[in-house]
Amino acid sequence: MSGAAVAAARPGRTATGPAAGPWLLGVRHHGPGSARAVLAALRAARPAAVLIEGPPEGDALLPLAADPHMRPPVALLAHAVDDPGRASFWPMAAFSPEWVAIRWALDHDVPVRFIDLPAAHSLALKEPVEGPERAEEAEEEEEVTPVVDPIRVLAGTAGYDDPERWWEDVVEHRSPTGGADSGAPPSEGAPGDALAPFGALAEAMAALREAYGDGGQPRDAVREAYMRIQLRTARKEFGDGVAVVCGAWHVPALAARTTLAADRALLKGLPKVKTDLTWVPWTHRRLARRSGYGAGIDSPGWYGHLFEAADRPIERWMTKVAGLLRAEDRFVSTAHVIEAVRLAETLAALRGRPLAGLGETTDAVRAVMCEGSDVPLALVRDRLIVGESLGEVPDTAPAVPLQRDLTRSQRTLRLKPEASERELDLDLRKETDAARSHLLHRLRLLDVGWGDPVAGRGSTGTFRESWRLRWEPELHVRVAEAGVWGTTVLTAATAKAASQAVAATALADVTALAEHCLLAELPDALPVVMKALADRAALDADVGHLADALPALARSLRYGDVRSTDTAALAEVAAGLAERICVGLPPACAGLDPDGAEALRGQVEAVHGAIGLLDTGAEPGTGLRERWDAVLHKLAARDAVAGVIRGRATRLLLDEGRLAEDEAARLMGLALSPGTPPAEAAAWIEGFVGGASGGGMLLVHDERLLGLVDAWLTGVPADQFTDVLPLLRRTFSAYEPGVRRTLGELVRRGPVPEGARRDAAPVTGGFGPGLDPARADAVEPVLRLLLGRPPEPVEAAV
Repeated sequence: MSGAAVAAARPGRTATGPAAGPWLLGVRHHGPGSARAVLAALRAARPAAVLIEGPPEGDALLPLAADPHMRPPVALLAHAVDDPGRASFWPMAAFSPEWVAIRWALDHDVPVRFIDLPAAHSLALKEPVEGPERAEEAEEEEEVTPVVDPIRVLAGTAGYDDPERWWEDVVEHRSPTGGADSGAPPSEGAPGDALAPFGALAEAMAALREAYGDGGQPRDAVREAYMRIQLRTARKEFGDGVAVVCGAWHVPALAARTTLAADRALLKGLPKVKTDLTWVPWTHRRLARRSGYGAGIDSPGWYGHLFEAADRPIERWMTKVAGLLRAEDRFVSTAHVIEAVRLAETLAALRGRPLAGLGETTDAVRAVMCEGSDVPLALVRDRLIVGESLGEVPDTAPAVPLQRDLTRSQRTLRLKPEASERELDLDLRKETDAARSHLLHRLRLLDVGWGDPVAGRGSTGTFRESWRLRWEPELHVRVAEAGVWGTTVLTAATAKAASQAVAATALADVTALAEHCLLAELPDALPVVMKALADRAALDADVGHLADALPALARSLRYGDVRSTDTAALAEVAAGLAERICVGLPPACAGLDPDGAEALRGQVEAVHGAIGLLDTGAEPGTGLRERWDAVLHKLAARDAVAGVIRGRATRLLLDEGRLAEDEAARLMGLALSPGTPPAEAAAWIEGFVGGASGGGMLLVHDERLLGLVDAWLTGVPADQFTDVLPLLRRTFSAYEPGVRRTLGELVRRGPVPEGARRDAAPVTGGFGPGLDPARADAVEPVLRLLLGRPPEPVEAAV
């Protein structure tokens, strides 16, 4: 590497820059130091035109950067018209050199243009990605990472092991004219002084490219050829007074002497697609993503602070941190702030840095304000170092019709997109909340994952919903993709639901789609979905498929009730499925392997819950519940049925009061008899008392059942005990610690002697054979007090 490159890698190095244009201003994307240096260079040089690395199709959108409603971070979004998922972003923050150059040019009526390879070519060259990775691909901006990291090489040359720390010392903490920078805006100066840092950086990059080649990215040669052609065109129009703002890596290539014919030859035959471009909001969190050379930064919030701080950046930063921690109810005084500033400056001096950087301030915050704990420090990193800023774009920016309709709906329903995650509780009895629910469900149907349903904290009723919302920039791509289905959220969701209903082959998929249609209130799609559902249900004879489909239908009917939706056709299909399950389930439960039995056990539970929602009980003994109870009785009594299913059927009947306790004990005794293989008996136990069904409390309160389990377990032969141990461990490990402790005490104490008082036992025993009036009367006053009921009047003695 040349001596100039080595010198440029050291903090404080400057070089004499050229006095005449064109001026090649090599920058680090999203670097506040680069942004200040670019602003100083533009003020000093006063170019006749400004050229910026970016897609030329975005030239028509550049005037929007001066709109008062445009607030960075924002990004240029380019996507293929015929394949919206093929997209790229060009993000810009307030401290991005490109954004600073655009705003300076617009403020001074100087022509500004993008000169990078057109998006029509770059998107055509981008490999299409299918599946979950598609959104990640869309997040990547057009800048491509070279094999050689020039920042890391320069940092290593200067003796730094951390390229981020080197960049902070050389650029971010230096003023455009040299010396430590206090954060104040650059002042007017001589062109040579303002351009000197770019000359030194250009020499360093030239040396790196000479040593390592073009970085191993063949597309860079094509992009740089196009940029050279655009630079030639601008010089013919404006003369040499042209400033170019681009990644520092490209500066040597733009300064190279090549012929126009050679550059055009590199561009010949490039593929091309039709593209649309617009501005979209971006987030600081997305700026922290590593999506291109120099484009990913670890601390956008910190860089934004360095760029915006008028003076004393460390003091102002510590004040921000103190405010955040105080808002989280942590005690942070003014003395803490002063001590943290002193410690950060001391650490910088000990480490030989021109100014305290992020590392020093973070160490000081951890030691002084967080008392050495990384837990509150994680909050500082998330809220301040990275940040949660979400940009804004004016309504005049181009957008697909679907995006405009979504924006109108968001404003009407007062659902503002936010970069930070938040929870939203909805009461579906309220008109606005119901409309919000419909919008969020429609967007989920369109694969626009703005919100995810979560378990509500306030109520388990069907009239409440809880959502977790977070707006991510790539959702704009999802909206563009969904635009092929319609121009409004309602019409697009309706069209997609109808299309999915026709294309679906699995019965469970159609039932889930019917549930989505009810949740999203898509009345025009529901008839198509119902026809497809009836057709699939009539043809599908697999009991497992029917069992998977029924719960979704039952939920749909329940949600339909709270939304006042006509679900008569859905109820008819659901009743038919339930009848077919009742007929076909007993034969399907025989001859299953352990995995198949476990899967069917889950389906039996789901069907049991669904029938509880469907049964109307019009006539005692003739309702769906009675027929289902008869099926469960068959499953519980048949030896050919897998043990885990027999045990679960017995438990479901017992919980519903459809099976006497003595009969349940008899069935357990048969299942745990010596003639039953230990593995089959253990499976029965798992079905009866396993999972989160309260089986532990059942054994605590009924010592007859506990005694049967204990007697069986102690009688398992030693050579077979190791085979059943994993299954039993899985069953009993799911119990709460208190339940396990109580069971252990009961087993250690042993069975209660016949005729002993139940209330004399150390731990409450099981259920008595009948009601004890004396004990019940003793509890009644306490219950009345808890329920707020007045005590029962005492009759006067005669």
